[in-house]
Amino acid sequence: MATETTTNTEQGVQLTSAAAAEVKSMQANKPEDAGKPLRVYVEKGGCSGMQYSMVFDETRDDDLVVERDGVRVVVDKFSLDFLGGAIVDYSDDLTGGGFKIRNPNAAHTCGCGRSFESQDSGQEA
Repeated sequence: MATETTTNTEQGVQLTSAAAAEVKSMQANKPEDAGKPLRVYVEKGGCSGMQYSMVFDETRDDDLVVERDGVRVVVDKFSLDFLGGAIVDYSDDLTGGGFKIRNPNAAHTCGCGRSFESQDSGQEA
């Protein structure tokens, strides 16, 4: 069984209530994801060097866990260096809708909203 570390929201990744509601809706429509936490992570790629990704996943050793409105969000320690204090929001607007990540660690965000350049661009992924 994985060891979880629950962190305060300033250190982890926060969900808005709109994002939490959308995650619950997605899980209700796809039973195989029900009860799984939402993993938010970064990887090399995208227009600006790093890109955001989200997937329903199992909790792993040393994941940091934050819960909002019954939704657990897990972040690995590597990604936390880039995402600490980030907020995941959701909008159902016809134009520009979907999940958006507001990341205080991003020096530059690409127009697509899925890619960013870290303030500490010397860190390697």
